[in-house]
This record gives sequence, C-alpha cells and structure tokens, in this order.
Amino acid sequence: MSIFGSLMLALTAGAHGPLWHDNLQWRGQQASIEMRPGGGFLLQAANGKRLIPAPPYAVQTASPLFDGLYAMAQDDLRQDSVDAIRDGAYDHNQPIPCHCFATGEKWPYVWTRDLSFSIDLGLWRYDAARSRNGLLFKLSDTRVPGAPKGPFVMQDTGSGGSWPVSTDRVAWFLGARHLLGDATFANDTWQALTNTLAQDRQYAFDAHMGLYRGETSFLDWREQTYPAWTQNDVVPIAQSFSLSTNVLHYQALRLAARLAAERHDDRAAGYQAQADALKAAINAHFWRDDRGMYMSYIGGDGAPYDTYDLLGIAFAIESGVADGDRARQALANYPVWPAGSPVIWPERTDQPIYHNRAIWPFVSAYALRAARKLNDPAHIAFEIASVMRGAALAGSNMENYELTTEAPHVDDGKFSGPVVDSPRQLWSVAAYLAVVGEGVFGLENDGSIQPKLPVSLVPMLFGKERSISLQLPGKRITLKLPKKLNGNLLVAGDTSQRGDETVVQLMAIKVPALGLRSTVPPFAPSAPAAPQVARDGANWLVRSTAPGVLYLNGRRVGAIEGKLTVPATDALQCFSLTQTGAGGLESLQSPQQCEGPFASVGGAWPRTWVAPYGGSYQVALNYSNDHGPINTGITAAVKTLAIRCDGSPEQRVPMVMPHSVGEELSTTARFAARAGAHCSFALDDGFNMSYLAHNAHYTGGVGGSDGPLNSADVGALRIVPLSSAGSAP
Repeated sequence: MSIFGSLMLALTAGAHGPLWHDNLQWRGQQASIEMRPGGGFLLQAANGKRLIPAPPYAVQTASPLFDGLYAMAQDDLRQDSVDAIRDGAYDHNQPIPCHCFATGEKWPYVWTRDLSFSIDLGLWRYDAARSRNGLLFKLSDTRVPGAPKGPFVMQDTGSGGSWPVSTDRVAWFLGARHLLGDATFANDTWQALTNTLAQDRQYAFDAHMGLYRGETSFLDWREQTYPAWTQNDVVPIAQSFSLSTNVLHYQALRLAARLAAERHDDRAAGYQAQADALKAAINAHFWRDDRGMYMSYIGGDGAPYDTYDLLGIAFAIESGVADGDRARQALANYPVWPAGSPVIWPERTDQPIYHNRAIWPFVSAYALRAARKLNDPAHIAFEIASVMRGAALAGSNMENYELTTEAPHVDDGKFSGPVVDSPRQLWSVAAYLAVVGEGVFGLENDGSIQPKLPVSLVPMLFGKERSISLQLPGKRITLKLPKKLNGNLLVAGDTSQRGDETVVQLMAIKVPALGLRSTVPPFAPSAPAAPQVARDGANWLVRSTAPGVLYLNGRRVGAIEGKLTVPATDALQCFSLTQTGAGGLESLQSPQQCEGPFASVGGAWPRTWVAPYGGSYQVALNYSNDHGPINTGITAAVKTLAIRCDGSPEQRVPMVMPHSVGEELSTTARFAARAGAHCSFALDDGFNMSYLAHNAHYTGGVGGSDGPLNSADVGALRIVPLSSAGSAP
C-alpha cells in the first residue's frame, strides 16, 4: 500500500489549468493526437494507437485532443450500439434481440442502473430510440397468478438474490424522464413508476426511519465497501439504508408528483408529501456534522458508518436534497487525489482495486454536475481534466481507473486491479459526452444553455481563438469569449439564435471557489471483531480487543479500551464496536452482539404469543435460503408477516430472507402490542424478482427458466421488546 504513503498531492488542473492541445503527459506516460484528412483523428495513447473516424457531430476548440476524444466517445458509442445482447446468466448466453446499447466490451448486456445513468448523462440526445428500447427491455410484467400486475422495473441479479437487498432499480426513472415526448413510452413510464413505487413502499420502506432500505447504488460488490463480515451475511445490508438509493427514490417520487399533476391524478399531493418527508429524513439521518458530509450508508438501527461515496453526495447535491451550506460543505469536504475523485472514501486496506481505490468516469461526471450546480470552478475544471486524461491515456472510455495513477491496471500483489476494467463502458462514454455538452458548453436537460466554464480552462479550449462551437443532433452551440477575463468563471451573457445555432456571449464573474481537499488519511482502520458481552449483576460488561468506540442500539456510548460497563435493561440491547485510526477516522462497524429477553415462537402457522408488556417489539425469523450464492441470483425470499393482536388493527410487515450460508436471522421489523394481548402471526406470500415474466429467460440459477421461486426454510419467530417493561399483565 506504499503507493499512497509517499504521494504528495500536486493537482494537475491547477491555477492555470491543463494546457492540453495536441498532447498530455502524466506520470511518465504520454498521449498525443493528430487530425486526419476527412475529419478523423489518430490517437497515440499510452497503450497503443487508435484511428478514430470522423464523428457525426463535431466540436471545434483550440484543443485537437479535446475534440478528438469527443469523436472517440462517439465511436465508442457506435460500437456499443447493437442489435443483440447476451449474458451468461440469460438464455444460456445466446444472443437476445435488442436494438439498444450494450454496457461495454466486456459486458455485452443491458443492466438497469448502467443504462439509466448513461441515458441520464446524455445518451438520450444521441439516440433516443435505442435509449427507449433499452429501458423497455428492463420493464416486465409478472408471471405468477394472483401477483400484482406490472409493468415493474427489474432489479438485476445481485447480492443475496437481488431485490429488496438491492433497491436502486428506481434509477430507471432518471433515464426515462428525458424521453417522455413519446406518448406510448410516457404511458409505460407512468405505469412502471406507480407500480414500482408502490412495491418499494410495501417491502423496502421503513416508516420508523422514514427511509428506504437497501444496498448502495452501483457499489454492489459488498466486500469492497461494506464490512468484510458481510461477505457471507447480507442481511445487515438488506436491513441498512444508503444515501444514493434514498436520493434515487426521492427523485422518483418527485417525478411521480409531476406526472400525476400533469394527468390530474389525485395522487400528486401524496407523492409530493412522500418526497418532502424523504428529503427531511435523509438530512436527519445521513448528515454528519463532524465530517461535513453525508454518510454513504447507515445501519438498520441508524448506526453511523464513517464512510462516504461520491455518487451519493453528487446525487444529493444535484437533486436538491442537499441545499445551501450543506451542499457546499459536502463537495468541499470530499477528498480528491491528483488523478481524480475516488468513488469511495476512506479506502480499504484489505480489498483489491475496483470500487476501492478507484476513479469511475461516470461518477466524476455526476460530481461535475454537482460542481456546476454550486458554481464551483475548481471542481468543474478538476473533473473535466480527470475524465479527459483517463480516456486519452487508455485510448478508450474505460470502466474505471486506479486512483493514484489513473491507469487501467496496477500491480499490487493480491490487491492488484482494477479487477475488471472494460473498454467503451457505456456510462464512461456518456461521461465524456457530458463533459463536452454539459461541462464545457453548458447544455442543460431542458435544452437551455447555461455555461459555467472555469477561466482556468480557457488556454486549453480557446487558445488564441475567440470562440468555440459544438454540433449536436439538431443543435449547434457557439461560445464567445469576453474581452476581459476578470473573474474565475465564465457564464452566459447575451444569447442569440441563428437557425439551429445558439450563440452565447460569455461574461466573466468572480465566485467563491470551493477548495480541493487533498490532505486526508487515505485508509480507514479495519472493523474489529464483535464485542464480548457478559452479565455482571445489573450491568453488561462489554469487552473489546482494540481501542475504539462502543455503540448501543446504533447510538454512540463512548470510547472503549479493554472494557466498559453498561446498565442492563429488560429490552433489546445490541452492542457493536469501531476502531479509531488516523485523523479520528472510525472503522466500519463490527458485527453486533445482541442481548435481551428473546422469545422463540415456533410451530404451525398461524403462530401465537402473548405480549408480556405493552409497547414496541422487534420480530424476525430464523431461516436458511440456499437457493443461490451470496453474490447473485433472483431468489431472495420476501414474505409479509401479518400480526393480529387483541384490541389492535392488523399490522403487516415485510420479512426479507436473502441467500444465506446456513441458518441466520431475517431482516427485522417493528410491531406494537398491549400488555397481555394475544397475538397471532401468519406468514403470507410476498414478491421477488423471480416473479417477473422477463426472468423466465434467467438460466444462471433457480427461479428463472425453471419457474418462479420465493421460499426459504423458515424456523422460529424471534420476538424481543424494544423498550423497558411497561405494565405487566
């Protein structure tokens, strides 16, 4: 790991910006470009030559490198534009007809989040038909009699058997929102939106926290970003809450409110109220004052995790969930390295390079959007330079790069990587197109032109010229320099229209720039083992093997070194630990050690139990689910527990039982009971991704071509009070 230790940060997009006209140098590597007759380019990348054909749409700046990389992105997009896709887990890897975009050279399929983010970053402008076709490929009706009718957005195969361990399928609507001019597609979007939101509300929403459960969006190789002990136990991930996925639900709810209002549907106010409440809950639970950032995820009990991800923060800023000072703090406090912004921070010492220790261009493009929203020239210039440099040196828009070198591969023993790195990765292609259209020329989603161009990039882009121009489908944009560059940001002044050409006279303004944070410890300490907890009279004696912080039921108790005494109660008490490292960084949480007056309720369904106290209780199921490996599949078991207690309305709560290694405990839920109430419990069928008709094509495991499967071996109910005893019966 010494690659980090001796690194002194010297940001390449400094005060004067990169001077990249026909070449660039970086860490002993060089990329150069020359224009060819007929409008093409020859790129001499660090790893070889690439002849780039003349593009359908040209950009004209003083930098042939910038212009040629725009042409290369279009050539990558051309190669990703296919008439058939395939994946080893579907139709036995046989071609599936689809006039759509493939995900990349090494990923010749269509994935919900990859496609949706790519379209949102601008692919809808270049090929609306393929964009719609790809999105429609990810919609499905159901194939189980009596199940709710679709269409629903598909959650792809994933951790613990997919949804609702992962719940970021609502990313679909980020892409779809740009394509609603087609009436048929707009109707399909509306139906999918209302159905998918209703289903997520039923199975993934936690009313107590006001948040949606589920894994971080895109960061779905759990050992890379979650504690190492989740490698064989994904229930805590299914139980947890992530920033990115909650912001995606916020965006989907806002879209639902808008579309409902346009249709004079009386659900509009309800969707807006849900969105407003979700925004408040995100700010209440994810914001961390001591870091000035939003946490990447929190535990199911609200336990804070001292970990952050750039996509979630960029989403929060762009969507307006983060507003005012919090938005500026979040971007300013997120660290950068010379080559670009890491997708997570802090990094992990025990994981290879992939999400860990890596730059992903599409995430950089979303960070660029956030910087534009905040009028921050430093971050705008930095992310533009990072995306350009990576594409130029690699000779393609790669999936990802190592964090310090921006190389497609770095040898570091068992930590070498990136572990997988595909050329012409679709969302990386979209990232470069966004750098050009949005980052430099200021093209907004509504078609307006709002440049926010750092003055530091003028030497590269304008050179000795007074204007630059961009050709897009049906649109041309020309930007003209002002006479004086007496500021740090160029924005729109006078604007005129000449046919399909928009001419923008830029003017320079002076804005407060957010600094690029570069002095941070790169790594967090490793998560410790679970605490040892033993009864000591009226107390619990909690022991730790390393100095750190003790948490009880998700809340910080205080520093612990060796042992600590905590008063015992007659309710659930779950203890966990973190270690403290450089700069006060905490490790990820240890596994929990839970104590309490647990009741075990078995037997035939419906099962019965008498509440010893009045108040709130936690319920879960002992289970095992061996229907697939921990890291993939579509058969997470999802059920509804119907609870009927004397004198109370029926309470219905979801029970999620992901793929497991042996027996474990399901996700938990809350219910209320009066003292002495007789309660009955019935386990009703729920819904999982195997119920979707599309997954009849799934051949990578059970629950696909062999028929839907939504089951687990269910053991006893575990019930425990959540607060101290009230009045006994």
